Amino acid sequence: MIGIERSEPAEEITRRMMGAMWHRGPDEDGILVAPSAALGMRRLSIIDLPGGRQPVFNEAENVAVVFNGEIYNFRQLRRTLEGRGHAFRTHSDTEVIVHAYEEWGEECVRELRGMFAFAVWDARGCGASGEGARRARIFLARDRLGIKPLYYVVADGAFLFSSEVRSLLASGRVQRSLSPDSLEAYLTFGSVAEPSTLLEGIFSVPPCG
Repeated sequence: MIGIERSEPAEEITRRMMGAMWHRGPDEDGILVAPSAALGMRRLSIIDLPGGRQPVFNEAENVAVVFNGEIYNFRQLRRTLEGRGHAFRTHSDTEVIVHAYEEWGEECVRELRGMFAFAVWDARGCGASGEGARRARIFLARDRLGIKPLYYVVADGAFLFSSEVRSLLASGRVQRSLSPDSLEAYLTFGSVAEPSTLLEGIFSVPPCG
């Protein structure tokens, strides 16, 4: 999430959201709480069981990622990135996303092959004060086919995102209100076209181009 200034409520809200997704990742959880931003995840351990705990950071620990899915070409990307000077700490496909983002920025999604939804926290250049101070940014991305879901909502001045709508509802900041237009579309066509969902104000992040 973005936009909750105090770390205590940010962590509390994030942990509630994570708790709503226990069924998705019963093996472990992880959380990052920083000024005005918080990221959390639940993990089902598949690749690099001991070393794949999230969030995964870069070498300087000013870029981190939480990730759902699988990067099929992570071994090839790792070799490319190591050749460009990036140092890896794990053998997980998650860490490849961090270094790919460092190397190519938002264009990193063009290098990734797989099914994924992720959030990158980028605090590079932060820490200055005054008018020119830079806040950390969050970059969200989803695979080209939209296999892995990623939803977001703006509520009470905060931007919340999750791979499940139920997690957004668990935040306690989202109204449970059906969207009349989406409901009509569902009853007429049997589905709701993205980026809309059945709930008012909750949308899905579009697949990357």
